[in-house]
Amino acid sequence: MILHATHKPGLRAGLPCVVWLHGFLGSQREWAPFYDSFAQWPQLSIDLPGHGGSADITAEGFAAVDDLLRKTLLSYNILNYWLVGYSLGGRVAMYHACQAENTGLRGLIVEGGNPGLADPEARKARLASDLLWAQRFRERPVAEVLETWYQQPVFRSLTDAQRVALVELRSHNNPATLADMLESTSLGAQPDLHTPLHELHVPFHYICGERDEKFRAAAAGLSLSPHLIPAAGHNAHRENPAAFRLCLLTLLRQHIEVSP
Repeated sequence: MILHATHKPGLRAGLPCVVWLHGFLGSQREWAPFYDSFAQWPQLSIDLPGHGGSADITAEGFAAVDDLLRKTLLSYNILNYWLVGYSLGGRVAMYHACQAENTGLRGLIVEGGNPGLADPEARKARLASDLLWAQRFRERPVAEVLETWYQQPVFRSLTDAQRVALVELRSHNNPATLADMLESTSLGAQPDLHTPLHELHVPFHYICGERDEKFRAAAAGLSLSPHLIPAAGHNAHRENPAAFRLCLLTLLRQHIEVSP
């Protein structure tokens, strides 16, 4: 079994593939506004389990998600790639980067992804919180749950209009499969990746909105200087796509010789 994905051949031979991984509640369509700007690179945009075209696919934990990711990459013969992941997609990307069998990985760019919780009590509390959210998704109208979801502190930079738009956009999701994925990939169930991330042998860049205090702190915990997207919070690539696009292009060109 592989994940639903869209593959776009690059205009220039020999460049690594940019693999896009969306966040919780999103889909590969999240990255569509950026495809044209990265046309020189081959691109693979993936629907994670429980989302988009992969809504009927389940995965029990990060190891299972990573196995699906690997099989999907191989099915497209992608042996040379950068991972670009937002939020949940960033956590999946970091987990993948910390595994032994990832010789094709050339670099890692994470937007607002949590590397894990070291404190056992914090892990326990987060797991309990995510289980409660999963129960809400299973038992209540999805739009009602999403309205509450986007009131969480991490989304405080959103305007009322942006919240309404996100609720409308995300309400097409299947709440049962979202609940399954939320349980399987809870931050409380995620390994603490701080140490292996410090030991990576590939470039690792962290992007977050300048208003996203929580994930600026997460970058500091990794001893990274985050690339800040101005006038943006947690969902920086949606709140300021032009600045995000420029940042991402700059980072990739820093490591890969590409004509402008």
